[in-house]
Amino acid sequence: MSEMAKLTRGSIRGHLVNQTMPMIFGVAAIMSVGLIDAYFIGQLGAKELAAVSFIFPITIALSSLGVGVMVGINSVIARALGEGDPARAERRANFGAVFALATGVVLGLLLYGLLDPLFRLMQASEDLLPLIGQYMRPYALGLPVMLLQMGLNGVLRGQGEARKTSYVSITYSLANWVLDPILITGAFGFAGFGVAGAAYATIAGFFIAILVALWLIKGAQLQIHPAAIRDCDVGASSKAILSVAGPAAFSNAINPIGLSVLTALLASQGESAVAGFGAAGRLQSFAVVPLLALSGSIGAIVGQNWGARRADRSRRAMWWSGLFCIAYGLGIAVLLYATGGWFARFFTEDPAVIEQFTRYLEISVWGYVGFGLLIVANGALNAVDRAGFALAQSAARVFLVMLPLGWVLRAEWGSDAIYAAELVANLAGGILAAFVVWRVLRSGPDDGRR
Repeated sequence: MSEMAKLTRGSIRGHLVNQTMPMIFGVAAIMSVGLIDAYFIGQLGAKELAAVSFIFPITIALSSLGVGVMVGINSVIARALGEGDPARAERRANFGAVFALATGVVLGLLLYGLLDPLFRLMQASEDLLPLIGQYMRPYALGLPVMLLQMGLNGVLRGQGEARKTSYVSITYSLANWVLDPILITGAFGFAGFGVAGAAYATIAGFFIAILVALWLIKGAQLQIHPAAIRDCDVGASSKAILSVAGPAAFSNAINPIGLSVLTALLASQGESAVAGFGAAGRLQSFAVVPLLALSGSIGAIVGQNWGARRADRSRRAMWWSGLFCIAYGLGIAVLLYATGGWFARFFTEDPAVIEQFTRYLEISVWGYVGFGLLIVANGALNAVDRAGFALAQSAARVFLVMLPLGWVLRAEWGSDAIYAAELVANLAGGILAAFVVWRVLRSGPDDGRR
């Protein structure tokens, strides 16, 4: 057992708290960017807010692909440390950073070339396409910066450096808070760039966060130095990262892809429904921050203990995490159910948008428990190199439950069908995920080990 694998010793509950609390602040800071974007873009008009509602699922899907790469890097580093091989962990940390940057270049070029066909497929109207393009073109060109920042966060996460990871996320968010009002609506005599300003602020934030991440890594156990890549088995490292990153990326992207399709189905109910759904989705993303933080922190804890042959500690980590998902999910659901109308007026004064915003929260919040169980279970499965299981259950949730249900009920229930489909999918996905992860963790690290 490596002395660097600090999460294999001490209290599991203590590690969960110490790893998750800093990440709550980091994830909250990141999610606040979506709220700030929506607020200032909402000042431009309802049409601009509707355009961003089409953009939102796509940017979340791309971020999810980045998270998959980060999870892959996190997983191989955590398990190498748990197995007592810090040299291999460092080689893969350096390879992972380069891998993330290259992935961002490829994705960015693909997205730039497919923008208009993609959003026409989502049923965006022709008058919204120019506004969508103003945001998405610079965003596409900035994807390599986003992926590199996520890759460096993976290097920190795999070592159990949750606090440093949160510093990187908070830096990114602070840059956006400062730049959004200046670049979107204008300030100090500057007119602003409108919708495009939000993309410029995002890219600048990621670049600044990279500089902070590199500085923080200098004080960590594993270092970033390109010379380490020369000693790295590129084939083995690529396979190790991709065996987790590929399924994890698609698993994380499946939900926003499903939301993209739901947005397209909702477009038949009018721009007000789309705008309300999109704005409420941003609030919802902020509300589930503790669940997202836990899904991020569980990987290093489970991964290091799994690598060290301490499956009992991995199971305890998942047990306490599941209890938290149930308690927090129910608590935040009650709060948002009671205050949805108040939050809606923060984004817009349009009565039709407020009605849809409130209705979405009234229905969807009761699925937060299931959503939490799903994403935390996926984090644990990715950590033990069972990313294929995480992908399968995420796909079943969206393609076997959410989309068919939304499609079948839409004609009769209208926008309520979309909201109900998300609720049922979250509950079903959570039950399935809890069953699968417990069976896997009971099997022990020797079964099917790679």
